Amino acid sequence: MGLLTVKSKPLDKAIKAFPVGCFTIDRDGRLISSTLPQAFSPEMIRQIGQSVLVAFQSAHQAQLIFNEIQITYPAVKITARELRGGAIVFLAPSQPVQTEPLKENSQI
Repeated sequence: MGLLTVKSKPLDKAIKAFPVGCFTIDRDGRLISSTLPQAFSPEMIRQIGQSVLVAFQSAHQAQLIFNEIQITYPAVKITARELRGGAIVFLAPSQPVQTEPLKENSQI
């Protein structure tokens, strides 16, 4: 009779970067095209798209003229442009990705 050993996977506690890309929706909120990774939740795309369309429709009803909105959260910046009732939505990190600085003695 063998001993049962319990092995658990270590939890992935690393903070994952928010995906970068864009998507286009029609006036009914249906996805037309996307450059976002397939792992990005279709439900999240739908929610963001619906919120953007509601914002543009509300502005139109209030007779406000604007064709672009920008929303900045701690992790992501959302920029949306109105396209004849639909919209194109860009997702990008709210802060630039930090890279390691060059070392002073490095040869280029």
